[in-house]
Amino acid sequence: METAIGGLHWVDIVIIFGYLVAVALLGSLSGGRQTSTRDYFLGGKNIPWWAVAFAIVAAETSTLTFISIPGLAYLTNLNFLQVTFGYLLGRIIVSLVLLPSYYKGELLTAYALLENRFGRATRTYASTVFIFTRVAADGVRLFATSIPLALILRTFPWFAGFSNLQIYLFAIVVIAGVTLIYTYTGGIKGIIWVDVLQMSIYLGGALLALGILLSRLPNWTTVLTQLPGGSAKLQLFNLDFSDGLRGFFAKPYTLIGSLIGGTFLSMASHGTDQLIVQRLLTTRSLRDGQKALIASGVIVILQFTLFMLVGLLLYVFYGGMQPGATAPFSKADEVFPYFIIHNLPIGVKGLIIAGLLAAAMSTLAGSISSLSSSALADLYKPRTKRMLTPAAELRLSRLWAVGWALVLTLVATFFIKIPQAVVEIALSIASITYGGLLGTFLLGVLFKRIDQTAAIWGFSIGILAMLLIICIPIGAQLPALVYWTWYTLIGCTVTIVVGNLVYYFRSKK
Repeated sequence: METAIGGLHWVDIVIIFGYLVAVALLGSLSGGRQTSTRDYFLGGKNIPWWAVAFAIVAAETSTLTFISIPGLAYLTNLNFLQVTFGYLLGRIIVSLVLLPSYYKGELLTAYALLENRFGRATRTYASTVFIFTRVAADGVRLFATSIPLALILRTFPWFAGFSNLQIYLFAIVVIAGVTLIYTYTGGIKGIIWVDVLQMSIYLGGALLALGILLSRLPNWTTVLTQLPGGSAKLQLFNLDFSDGLRGFFAKPYTLIGSLIGGTFLSMASHGTDQLIVQRLLTTRSLRDGQKALIASGVIVILQFTLFMLVGLLLYVFYGGMQPGATAPFSKADEVFPYFIIHNLPIGVKGLIIAGLLAAAMSTLAGSISSLSSSALADLYKPRTKRMLTPAAELRLSRLWAVGWALVLTLVATFFIKIPQAVVEIALSIASITYGGLLGTFLLGVLFKRIDQTAAIWGFSIGILAMLLIICIPIGAQLPALVYWTWYTLIGCTVTIVVGNLVYYFRSKK
């Protein structure tokens, strides 16, 4: 078999599958010997800050990011980069406000902080919300990652009699299985060192694609300005406030909306989500954790700049063709994958597709580990009357890892026959819960008199408010009330206001 799926050479296929094997070996070997859950979930709190910074970026970069950000730049301009400046600002705030609380004592999860401040019920509630959010969002990401692998498998003669569902299921199982191997054996230390490799692979792949595009488009800025809307595609800052108050909140990527949205989303995702907080807790000290978090924000800006430059160059390469009837791709998310398959040299294709897998496996591995640590420490241990030895806790942690890998696999298979619109709705689940989570943490850190009852009421109403704001327009087929960049701020504000009101009225009784 010389070629497959429009020119994918057997060399590329060897690179892809060789990469999967190498990742499993590296993660298993770099994890070292673990004797307790502290080793398994926190890496012995001895991991260099720079490795944690890379791992944070790898964990928050999924396949959808890898292919959709170039597609976004292809369709629009550089306005999205305004959001990444907010990402950095949010991480600075988390480093100063929330991280010091995490480094007081031996916390295994982010939600242990809520128990210390409010009580066990708040910890259980927050952990449960995190688990449901993470399972739904990363089940979608696992399915998205299986797409390129399923396309490759479909060309193999051994899969000639398999249905589309069976091929996708096999691809999902392969990716989840490889990720589980190094998560199970290497723990968080193995995951972090694999993340360092994976980030190098997918950024290296994107840089290669950028270099090849630049070599084929030596005068790309001149050509760009001659294409429809070309000069506007270089716009970075959006200072347009011409549509009144309604337009201010509903218009995508205004400067203020982007900065506020990026800041609060980053505060929630990097200050309250166990997927990220677990990585921060593996560093040696608070100062190292702060350096890792802030450095990750700088790297993210550079990374998104790279992805968006690729999208702009693709716009020039395809002459400004709009996805649809005249273009060989039906939607913007297909532009970069189409270019990879049909225009890159042998070997480079395999490397970049390996980068696609790397982007998602990093998130998946982190999800398995963070779900396991949260389920064990936040839900199981507080309710069991058994005294577990460190060795027994470690065995149980690994069993949780296997269980969550199976759950994520099942959730991913659910999306095989679901339309894209439903996938997009599923990915917005984080927007529903992040505001409530962040508001609850801020109630605990900034409002010293708020008690557990007030915090839970605020958290619940915050989530309910976001469900109404996001879901009512979808159900009524109306335009969104506000753009997604405002979601976390709204949910956080509602949570804090309701929490304070409940405390005030209860204290007056």
